[in-house]
Amino acid sequence: MALASALLTVMMDAVRKTARPMLRDFGEVSQLQTSRKGPGDFVTAADIKAEDTLYELLMKARPGYGFLGEERGFIEGTDKSHRWIVDPIDGTTNFIHAMPHFAITVGLERFAPDGSSEIVAAVTYNPVMNEMFWAEKGKGCYLNDGRIRVAGRKDLSESLIGTGLPFIGKTGHAQSIKDIHAVGQRVAGIRRLGSAALDFAWVAAGRYDAFFERNLQAWDVAAGILLVTEAGGLVTTIDIDGDPKNGKQVLAANPDIHTALRKVLQAA
Repeated sequence: MALASALLTVMMDAVRKTARPMLRDFGEVSQLQTSRKGPGDFVTAADIKAEDTLYELLMKARPGYGFLGEERGFIEGTDKSHRWIVDPIDGTTNFIHAMPHFAITVGLERFAPDGSSEIVAAVTYNPVMNEMFWAEKGKGCYLNDGRIRVAGRKDLSESLIGTGLPFIGKTGHAQSIKDIHAVGQRVAGIRRLGSAALDFAWVAAGRYDAFFERNLQAWDVAAGILLVTEAGGLVTTIDIDGDPKNGKQVLAANPDIHTALRKVLQAA
């Protein structure tokens, strides 16, 4: 059985406590599917409530840390070397439609004196499936109590790839179609399940061989970057050498197919 550090215990306790009312809300959303009002406003409230809970619990445990969340934006802390990065419901559209594929995700970013940074602890939790993916820098990646690693497939043609697809009118839709068309001709399958946080986690667990997407945000990718790298995978940008932590373009893959898939995407 894997033993989590005190820091990760704080993070896992926070997401579990956040998940309890969220699961009740999820049941309520299921009922709202047939109502005239619809679940949109209800879920917006659930999103805000979840981030409020995470903020309260994480800041109580580490009062000086900074905070970056989808709802609150950036809140500077007195400790300039640490920042929580949080998405209270990653996969909100799935949540709205009562689909049990969404996650609470928390990453801890540590800053060096020169301004560079890295993610040093990560938790991604699917409360419906009760799957807790977690990692700490240099200590491996875990799903609940068991260690996980990226898949070992070496042939792109046998690989299952996760991605995202922004709806028409959103930034990057046309390029995403080109990406999917180019990749789809060379792999065993592509899946678009609607939660980037879980896409990263599934790469870490070997369920996907790779995941790529453009135009994400820092809170979509922070935890996932560490999960994949600690599981033995690679996370880079797609087109240029840059920092994937900003979410603008990310490619996470097992090392054996990473280079080949990146070349396909660069040519798309």
